[in-house]
Amino acid sequence: MFHSMKIAGLERQLPLCPLNEKLMIAGFVMFGDAELTVACADELLRKAPDFDYIITAEAKGIPLAHEMSRQSGKKYFVARKKPKLYMTGVFDVTVNSITTEGEQHLYLDTAEAELMKGKKVIIVDDVISTGESLKAVEKLIAMAEVDYAGALAVLAEGDAAERTDIIYLEKLPLFDSEGNAL
Repeated sequence: MFHSMKIAGLERQLPLCPLNEKLMIAGFVMFGDAELTVACADELLRKAPDFDYIITAEAKGIPLAHEMSRQSGKKYFVARKKPKLYMTGVFDVTVNSITTEGEQHLYLDTAEAELMKGKKVIIVDDVISTGESLKAVEKLIAMAEVDYAGALAVLAEGDAAERTDIIYLEKLPLFDSEGNAL
């Protein structure tokens, strides 16, 4: 089963994936879809508030953040799932995502945090659903004392589409076990 939708002017077929016995989500993956990534970055930049830097959570938002950085000429950062040897120190927050089983952590290098301190920063992601990943990145940038400029996503899934604190391109419904949009 698939959900057809137009995203940034491009038609895509998203596979429906069971979340549990009663609920399915449409799988949206930008990895490998350069045409879609470029188009989405362009549209989001047109809607974006004024900003100095971009940040995203590892991993699915990375292609989008990279392309938005390339188009805008502004640097991007990645909140990592594991600390890296090259990090000078880390800020650490816990996150629970509906698409990844179990508790996770996100880490921000303190050197990167220092660069962002006092600057206008936008958070970007491919899909905002429950908002847990977004909350985690918001906590990280609050630790870095940035000027939070806003959150942008390609898709707002389910109840996230009703939020007024995020900018997104398209609404993505949730689906029942039969594939009917809720």
